[in-house]
Amino acid sequence: MSALIVALPSKGRLQENAAAFFARAGMTLTQARGAREYRGALSGVEGVEVAYLSASEIASQLALGAVHLGVTGEDLVRESIPDADAKVLLVEGLGFGYANVVVAVPQAWIDVRTMRDLDDVATHFHATRGRRVRVATKYLNLTRGFFARHGIVDYRIVESLGATEGTPAAGTAELIVDITTTGSTLAANALKVVDDGTILRSEANLVASLGADWTPQAKAAARALLDRITAAKRAATMREVKTRFPACDSTVVLEAVRRFNAIAPFGAPTSSGMVTLHCPPDTLHALAVYLREKGAATVSVGPLDYVFAAENPLYEKLEEKIG
Repeated sequence: MSALIVALPSKGRLQENAAAFFARAGMTLTQARGAREYRGALSGVEGVEVAYLSASEIASQLALGAVHLGVTGEDLVRESIPDADAKVLLVEGLGFGYANVVVAVPQAWIDVRTMRDLDDVATHFHATRGRRVRVATKYLNLTRGFFARHGIVDYRIVESLGATEGTPAAGTAELIVDITTTGSTLAANALKVVDDGTILRSEANLVASLGADWTPQAKAAARALLDRITAAKRAATMREVKTRFPACDSTVVLEAVRRFNAIAPFGAPTSSGMVTLHCPPDTLHALAVYLREKGAATVSVGPLDYVFAAENPLYEKLEEKIG
């Protein structure tokens, strides 16, 4: 496959957020035959084909090398891909799809606050009842790994196919491992998260397959795509500051860079004292005060859409892995 295949969620909030993320980087998702079309394109970058899949399918296709890049949750990557770091690269967290995979027990278990407490309860449960505590979950691999790290062996997994949080009340499990965002659903089902029972803090990621066919064309498209993402990310953290006054020289600019975390993207001021700085929002006012103290009559501040630089750290991170 010569095109860069990017797999995106086919529906729901994840799809909406993924589309918004790419749009902020100047790349619009298009589906030629409407929302039911499972193939699409990404405007602004040549050689990209979009495949719309479920979030779990995206993880499996990345593992197989059938797609180059995909947007999916880290929880699905860690759960469904054995030895994930050898098969995929988490290129960038996308700032949405936040959720935690947690161990939750009944609130009535007042003496269970830590995984060590849970180990004691599990051992006692097995000894007194002749069977192991049941853990309901969809995250079989994450659960086994986490419990093993805490030395817990007296349990058995009950694979959950429905609403996991309801299983203790239904009597089909004693505790659960599930994903949560606010914890309100757990609380509504009289469950609490064990203090040290957070298995994974997950968010949606742009994930690269290390086993995909990284042709020169696919690499070129990935470089362009990641360049746009990096430029938008860089711009979001800065504001553009402009001023001009005769006393503005290299000394003034160097002091602004040092004191206010500013960047002088075009170097020293012109002979007329004109300078452009990029500055974090939280130091803008202090920088403006400083420039006026040095002689500026006016300091203008504006937003930045993109800041393209020679460095492309996201692509460099990918290239280091795929060669």
